[in-house]
Amino acid sequence: MRFHATLVVGLLVAAAIAPAAGVAQSDASCAFPFERTDATGTQVAVQEEPERVVTLSPSAAQTMWEIGAREKVVGASKFAAYLEGYEAVENVSGAGRAINSEEVLALEPDLVLAPNIVQNETVRALRGANLTVYRFHDAESIADVKAKTRLIGRLTGECAGAGETVDWMDERLAVVDEATAGADRPTALYVFFGYTAGSETFIHEMIERAGAENGAAAAEIEGFAQISEEVVVDQNPDWLLLNSDAPQVPTGPEYNATTAVQADQVVVLDRNYISQPAPRIVYPIERMAKAFHPEAYAAANATETPTTTQAPTTTGAATPTDTVTPGANGPGFGPLAAGLAIAALALLARRRW
Repeated sequence: MRFHATLVVGLLVAAAIAPAAGVAQSDASCAFPFERTDATGTQVAVQEEPERVVTLSPSAAQTMWEIGAREKVVGASKFAAYLEGYEAVENVSGAGRAINSEEVLALEPDLVLAPNIVQNETVRALRGANLTVYRFHDAESIADVKAKTRLIGRLTGECAGAGETVDWMDERLAVVDEATAGADRPTALYVFFGYTAGSETFIHEMIERAGAENGAAAAEIEGFAQISEEVVVDQNPDWLLLNSDAPQVPTGPEYNATTAVQADQVVVLDRNYISQPAPRIVYPIERMAKAFHPEAYAAANATETPTTTQAPTTTGAATPTDTVTPGANGPGFGPLAAGLAIAALALLARRRW
């Protein structure tokens, strides 16, 4: 188990998953049995601290890595393969985005963490086999990501690690907030496989938190939706935001004419961080803030003296691969392009990785 500092807790929340800001939960608040109603409306009871956990989404796996519970994970989906040490767990993915229920059962997990994109019949089948399955709600904001992190910590008996992780997120986001306070806000547009992220998405809040206006939200796009040429032209973004699965600017005169392309202001963000509601969303937020407000961010980062100077993980922390890519153009998709292009709307419109 990863390090868990001994902390004095001044206030314990009755639900035991949402302590006051900056206060990690004590081991006492992680007592079992623990019960919580999940997204299916089922009262899920975890009788003892789980020793064997299966994660059916990469965001849940990433969270387990970050809170120091990586050694408890015995199975994960193939989309979590980017995590260091993934090869030590079993791949529970079936064809496409399906879950291999038989593989999950064979692992005999004490707890299964499931995103809401997992089919109801899969959840029912696993529960029918007497497995404890917790299915998560949407994550539509950074606050939701923090709450999900604490909840995973509570479900798995890793409350202290979850609290430390949320504290780290808050410390790094405080630097961003200082850098962007009162700054002029450029317009940014996130584009992937012909889709964009509008309001009511955690990606929208990430863009806003980094100190920009989300052009898709300004165009009154809600959720994840296809983006039209008219929106690109009308919004004329100062910055284009792409992800590492589709790192090149889409072809077409509407993109070539934007201020973003003309000024070589394109940022490519790691898809595993920008698209998954998990602690590493901090990295693309920081990357965007550095690009939008370089001088202010450098000044804020130099003056900030957080108590935690790095992500509170001793294993599995990846170096951010987000890059600023001037003048990218032409068609281009990453290795998962074909599958993601087909599934992009179905997956991201639900925002539950």
